[in-house]
Amino acid sequence: MGRIHVLSETVANQIAAGEVVERPASVVKEMLENSLDAGATRIKISIEAGGKKLIQISDNGCGMVRDDAMLAFERHATSKIKKAEDLLSVSTLGFRGEALPSIASVSRLRLETRAPEEPAGTVVEINGGKIARVEEAGLPPGTSITVRDLFFNVPARKKFLKSESTELSHIASLVTHYALAHPDKHFELHSAANAMLVAPSVGGHSERVYQVFGKETLDQLIPVAAQQALERVGLPQPPPWRRKEQDEEDSMPKDPGEMRIHGFVSNPEIQKLNRNSIFVFVNGRLIRDRLVQHALTEAYRNIIPPTVYPVVLLFLELPAAEVDVNVHPSKTEVRFRQQTAIHDFVRDTARAALMKARPVPQFVSEISARATAGQALTPGAAWESSLQGGGVVSESGILQDGPHEGFTLRSQAQPLMPARLQFDGSIAVEGNAAIPVARGVEHLPLNPDFSASARNVDTVPDHGCAPAIEVGEEEPTLSSLTTLKPLGQIRNSFILAVNEDGLWIVDQHVAHERVLFERVLKQRAAQKPESQRLLMPIVLELSPAQQAVFREISEELQHNGFEAEPFGARSVAVKVAPAGIETSAVEHMLHELLDQFSREEQSLNLEKIRTRIAASIACHAAIKVNMPLEQNKMEWLLAELAKTDHPMACPHGRPVVLRYSVKDIQKAFKRI
Repeated sequence: MGRIHVLSETVANQIAAGEVVERPASVVKEMLENSLDAGATRIKISIEAGGKKLIQISDNGCGMVRDDAMLAFERHATSKIKKAEDLLSVSTLGFRGEALPSIASVSRLRLETRAPEEPAGTVVEINGGKIARVEEAGLPPGTSITVRDLFFNVPARKKFLKSESTELSHIASLVTHYALAHPDKHFELHSAANAMLVAPSVGGHSERVYQVFGKETLDQLIPVAAQQALERVGLPQPPPWRRKEQDEEDSMPKDPGEMRIHGFVSNPEIQKLNRNSIFVFVNGRLIRDRLVQHALTEAYRNIIPPTVYPVVLLFLELPAAEVDVNVHPSKTEVRFRQQTAIHDFVRDTARAALMKARPVPQFVSEISARATAGQALTPGAAWESSLQGGGVVSESGILQDGPHEGFTLRSQAQPLMPARLQFDGSIAVEGNAAIPVARGVEHLPLNPDFSASARNVDTVPDHGCAPAIEVGEEEPTLSSLTTLKPLGQIRNSFILAVNEDGLWIVDQHVAHERVLFERVLKQRAAQKPESQRLLMPIVLELSPAQQAVFREISEELQHNGFEAEPFGARSVAVKVAPAGIETSAVEHMLHELLDQFSREEQSLNLEKIRTRIAASIACHAAIKVNMPLEQNKMEWLLAELAKTDHPMACPHGRPVVLRYSVKDIQKAFKRI
C-alpha cells in the first residue's frame, strides 16, 4: 500500500487556519474586512477573555441569502473574483475565500445573516468545521458572526496564545487603525461590557484622529497630501492569441492612472523606539511593507537619530493593477509593480512636509556634504573601515557601526615623515607625532590595551626621571565606590571623581536612577511608597489598547504610589503620583508605560510589571543631565550609589560608571 494519501477536509482546513488565523486579532481582521466589503456603515465588535472565549462582529451590510450563507463556508468560495485575470485588479479587502472555513474549523461559529430583499434571515452553526444547524430566523438586515472557544480542538495552537490583555491590545489596535482608515463608518469595540472604542462617523481623517486620540495628538502630527501621475505604461500587452479574443477598444493601452497619498507624519520631537507606530494603508488595506518603511526612514534621515522612529499614519491610493495583494495568506504584505516610483514618491512627500513644517539646518548641511568612497581591500584596514566607512565614535568613546559595509569614506591622507627629527639633548620622537591630534586621532584605535608597538610608536625612555608607579594586580571591587572623591562636573552631566584605583566618570542621571530604582522596589516590598497629592488631577485620554493594559496594571500602579480612577468613557484621572516626579512628567510617564506593556508579546507577570514601573518612576524622578550639582550633592550621590546592590548599570542596562585605571594612565603617558 502506498504512503501518500489525501488529507481529510477537516485537517486541510485546520492547516489553512494555521496560515490565516494566527491569533484572535486575525479573526477580527478577516471578519472586519468582510463587513467593510459588504458596504456596512455600522460595525460593532464584542470581545471576551481577549477573544479566546468570544468574538462577535455585527454589521448592517448587504447580508447573504440562504444559499450564499451555506456556500460561504466552502473552501475558496468567494464573491470577490471569478477568473484569474481578476487577481490583477483586486479592489476588495477579502477575496481568497479561506477565512470563514478556516475560522470555522478551529472554533464554534454561529452566522446570522439576512439580505434586505429577503423576508427572513438564515442561522448557521458550525462546530469544529462540521455543520450543526441551519434554520431560518427573523433577523435585521446585515450579518452577525459569533466565534466562541477559539482553538478548542487544536490545543497545541491554543497554548501559544499570549495573555488576555496582550490579545485584547492587539484587537484594540487593529480596530482603532481601521477606524482611522474609514472615518465615514461607525465603529464600536466592547470588552466585558466596557466600551473601549465608540467612534461615530465623521467628515475626514483629521476629525477621526481628534476623535480617537484627542487634540494633543493631532497637534503633534503634520498633515501630508500629494498626488503624482504614473507616467510608465500600466499593464503589459496581452499575448497575441488573447488579443484576438478582445475587442479592439479593450486591447488598447489604458491610462496608467495616478497615485495619491495623504495622512500624517509626526514632528521630529516625537520619537519611538521601534516601528510599531508606523501605520500604512494601501487602498484601504493595513499592510506591513519594508519598501514604504525604508522610504519613511529616508525621509527622516538626519532629522531624528537613526535608532528611533517617527509616528506615521499614511494612506496610499493607486490603481489596483499596480499592486499585488495576493502574496500572503493573511494579506498583510503586498508587492508594488513600480517599487522605485512608490519609494521615491513616499520619501519625497514626507520629506517635503517635514521641511515645510520645521526646516532643519543640519539636514541641509548633511545633504550637501560630499565624501569620497573607496573599497577597503586589505584586512588590516578593517578597523579603519569601520570608523571611516560610516562608523562614528560616540562621546563615550565607543565605536558605533555605520550603515555601509565594504566601503571606506576617507578624508585626505596626511603626509607621514618616517625620518627621526634629531635635536641635541632632547628625546627622539617620530616625525609624524607632530600631526595635530584632531587630524591624526581618527587613524588610532580606541582599545586601551592596544600596544604601542602595534601603532609603530616607540615607548619613550624615562632615563630614571619618570619611573613607573607600582600598581596592585587586584581589580577594584564595588567597595571602591565608597572611596571616591568628586572633583567636579563635565558639562553639568558627568561627575569626575578619583580614588587610588584611578579616574572615574559617573553619569549623574543613571547613577541617581539606579539609587531610586532600588529604593522604589524596597518601598514596594514594604508597602510604604512615597507619594504626593497633585494640586489638580491630571486627566489622561487613553487609546483602546492602553485601556486594556491599564485595567491589568492599575493595582500595581496603586502599590507604587499612584491613585487613578476612570473619568469618562476612555479617560482616567490621576490624583496622586509618586514623590519626586514633576507634575508635567506624570502624564508622559504613564503613556510611556502603557505603550510598552501594550507592545509586550510575552505574558505580563507580576515581577515584570513591578520592575518596569519602578524603572519608569526612577527614570523620571532622577537628576537630569545639564544640571549643576554642588559638592555635597555629588558626595551624597556617590555615597548612595555605593550602597546599591548593582551600582554598575542602570535599570535599562546603560553603564553608570567608567573607570580609567592607573595602569591605563601610565600607558598613555608612556611610563609602562
